[in-house]
Amino acid sequence: MIDNPRSPRVRAVAKLAKRNARSETGLFLLEGPQAVAEALEYRPELLMELFATPTALERYPAIRDAAVFAEIDIEFVSEHVLDSMADTVTPQGFIAVCRQFPTSLKDIFNNEPKLLAILEEVRDPGNAGTIIRAADAAGADAVILTGRSVDVYNPKVVRSTTGSLFHMPVAIAADLEAVIERARAAGIQVIAADIKGDDLLAARETGVLTAPTAWLFGNEARGLTDEHYALADNAIRVPIYGQAESMNLATAASVCLYESAFSQRRPAE
Repeated sequence: MIDNPRSPRVRAVAKLAKRNARSETGLFLLEGPQAVAEALEYRPELLMELFATPTALERYPAIRDAAVFAEIDIEFVSEHVLDSMADTVTPQGFIAVCRQFPTSLKDIFNNEPKLLAILEEVRDPGNAGTIIRAADAAGADAVILTGRSVDVYNPKVVRSTTGSLFHMPVAIAADLEAVIERARAAGIQVIAADIKGDDLLAARETGVLTAPTAWLFGNEARGLTDEHYALADNAIRVPIYGQAESMNLATAASVCLYESAFSQRRPAE
């Protein structure tokens, strides 16, 4: 059992909470039983190291069995060591080190996607992770992060996806314009989610959302720049019927993605 929180191995794991360490190593942190279980079920080949307290392993025998099946060794650590490794205050007994696995834009567009989410300058980790989770739930084909969006392997992003990171192809691209060009070349319309756009209910009536769509979501505070807004084929806003001043980005994105999912799955009349 590892019980020294200052050991080089423990420190190396803890450093992965920082972006520069993740960039240098190509690794990232995975915390908690839910995320570890999803990784073991869907992408066990990505797991480089798996740490657990004895108590946690007793509480989650399915994780132990999945690790044995995947031939992944579990290293026992003390609670104090686990706390030293973790980014969160409550890692719930499990920490894993995984290889990063971004999907290429080529692979995404070669698979003839029907529904995409493009995140431009989305900086909040909770929003980015929740949008990835919502895209997974809505049956979207991929999520693409552009510009100076948050690092998808930030521990808070990873936690917010609650395992959807291992189901949903996620690409990282520097240039939004290049992504939009590829979307158009693939026959996909680009719709900006923006307060200046048409009402979502009106878009439902026209049937515009039945076509293959890439939703474009901008920065939480500033939205899309005029230049990026102009790149979209259309713009749609989620109406607010109550007294709320605004809507959280991830909530609005969930509504948009599901509206497309409903429209694309509606039986032909």
